Amino acid sequence: MAIEINWIRDDASLARHCAEWQRLPYVVLDTEFVRVDTFYPLAGLVQVGDGSRAHLIDPLLIGDWSSFAALLENPAVVKVLHATSEDLEVFQRLAGALPVPLFDTQIAAAYLNLGFSMGYSRLVQELLGIELPKGETRSDWLQRPLSATQVSYAAEDVLHLAEVYQALQAKLPQDKNAWVLEDGAELVANQLRVTAPEDAYRDAKLAWKLAPAQLAVLRELCAWREREARTRNQPRNRVLRENSLWPLARYQPDNLVSLARIDDMHPKTVRQDGEFLLQLIKDAAATPPHSWPAPLPEPLPLEASALLKKLRAIGQREAERLDMAPELMLRKKTLEALLKSGFPNGPYQLPESLRGWRRELMGQALLDTLAGQPPGEQA
Repeated sequence: MAIEINWIRDDASLARHCAEWQRLPYVVLDTEFVRVDTFYPLAGLVQVGDGSRAHLIDPLLIGDWSSFAALLENPAVVKVLHATSEDLEVFQRLAGALPVPLFDTQIAAAYLNLGFSMGYSRLVQELLGIELPKGETRSDWLQRPLSATQVSYAAEDVLHLAEVYQALQAKLPQDKNAWVLEDGAELVANQLRVTAPEDAYRDAKLAWKLAPAQLAVLRELCAWREREARTRNQPRNRVLRENSLWPLARYQPDNLVSLARIDDMHPKTVRQDGEFLLQLIKDAAATPPHSWPAPLPEPLPLEASALLKKLRAIGQREAERLDMAPELMLRKKTLEALLKSGFPNGPYQLPESLRGWRRELMGQALLDTLAGQPPGEQA
C-alpha cells in the first residue's frame, strides 16, 4: 500500500498546516538529524503525523518556525514521541520551543510493564504485530534529494507511531496516563535546565578527589571547554578530552612537553590550544583561596550499599503492585542523593529530584526505612 506523504517546504505551507494541527487532540512527532562532528544536532527532517497522513517538513528550506513553536507549546494538543531526549534538542534549536504536553511512548510502554527503554521497532512489533524494515537512522539526512528508502522510513515512523499511541491509550488507566505526561513534563524541564559553564566541573570524573585549589583549576578548564564546544559547534571531547581534565587540574603542567604527556591529551589540542591552556591553568592556580570552590562530596562508601539495596526494594515492591517496569520507580541518582543527605546517622531529607507521584507513593516509606522502622508504621 502506498504511503500518502505531504511535503512541507516553505514557511507559508508550514503555517497553514500548523493552524490545522492546532485543532487536533494530538500530533505525533519525530526528527531525523546528523550529529557526528558537532555539539548541536543538525536537523535533516521533521516528521508530523496527524493520525492518517505523514507530513515531512524540510528544515533546510524553512526560515520561520513561529507557527510550529506555537503548536509545540499549545497545551490542548498532546505531542506524541518515542524516546524523545534528542528530539527535544532539535526542536529547541529549530523553533526555540519544546513540546507540551509530551507523551513519550517508550515511557508509556514501561508503565504497562511491556519493557524498559524499549526500542521503537520492538514496540511496534509488540503492539501492532508489524515488523519494520531496518532503520535508516545512520544515513545522511542532510543530503538532497533524500533517497526513496529514507523518505519511506521517515513517513512510516509517524504513521505507526499514531497507531502505537492509540493502542497504548486503550491500555493505560487514567492514573498511569497522567504519570506518563508528568514524566514528559520532567523531560522538558530537564532540557530547559542549562548548566552554567562555571558549574560544569561538578560533573567531571573524579572531581571529588581534588583539593579546593585544584578544583579552581578544574572549574576554569571545564568552563572553557563548555564555552568552546558551543562556540565551535564541536563535541566537548573534540575540544578537550574528558579523561584529560582531572590530571590537568591535579598536576597543572607549566610547559607544552608536560602538557602533551597528560593522560589522553590529543596532539591537536596541544598544537591548537596548548599555550592558552597553560596560561589558563597558571591564572586559575593563582586565584586567592576565598574564590576556590568548596570540596565536592565523596561517593557513598561501600557500607551504604546494603541500605541502598533496601531503598531500591521499596521501588521494586511498588512496581510489582502497580505492574510497572521496576526501573521506572526510583532512580539510582535520587536514592544516592537521599543517602548523601544524612549518611550514616541522619537525619535524612527527600531530595528535590523525588517529585510527583513517586514522592507521594514512596517518600514516607523511604524515610521510614532510613529511620529504622518498617514502612508504613508510625514512630
